Amino acid sequence: MSRVGKKPITIPSGVTVTIGDKELEVKGPKGTLKTPIPNGIKFTQEDGTLTAVRENDDQAAFHGLARALANNAVVGVTEGFKKDMDVVGVGYKADVQGKKILFSLGYSHPIEYPLPDGIEAKTERVNTKATVNQYQTTITLTGIDRQKLGQVAAELNRLRKPDAYKGKGVRYADKLYRLKPGKTGK
Repeated sequence: MSRVGKKPITIPSGVTVTIGDKELEVKGPKGTLKTPIPNGIKFTQEDGTLTAVRENDDQAAFHGLARALANNAVVGVTEGFKKDMDVVGVGYKADVQGKKILFSLGYSHPIEYPLPDGIEAKTERVNTKATVNQYQTTITLTGIDRQKLGQVAAELNRLRKPDAYKGKGVRYADKLYRLKPGKTGK
């Protein structure tokens, strides 16, 4: 029994949903997204709501998945998604230049990351210490496709994983990182 799959999706005004055999196409003010429909799941559209219905209980796991993917497509074309990343460390920085991000992460060379289509990035430098000129760079990623946005954020995180002792690296802004004590710490 899928509680997520049974919830109806409210379709806002300005959004059109086209139900096909294998995929769902959602058009809105921010763009167009296509979502696959698993076998055994059917979508029905009535009175501004979209409902996922499964044929039998063998597709129970796919029922919630199909509904969640369709809801993410509707939210993406209306509001969009946003993910914040922090670049923490002395001398670590990031700059957006057109459709690419240039990183300086303590390696012997700068790292150039090309942004895929549909993903935009902005950087902002914030002074973290009032007495010392120590800056932290925040990268704000935006896009309409939630899966692609999460993939880009994961790839940026892998460029320099956060250190376990000082927390230096490319980190998710909303994640709590526990730091290990050093040799003298208890």
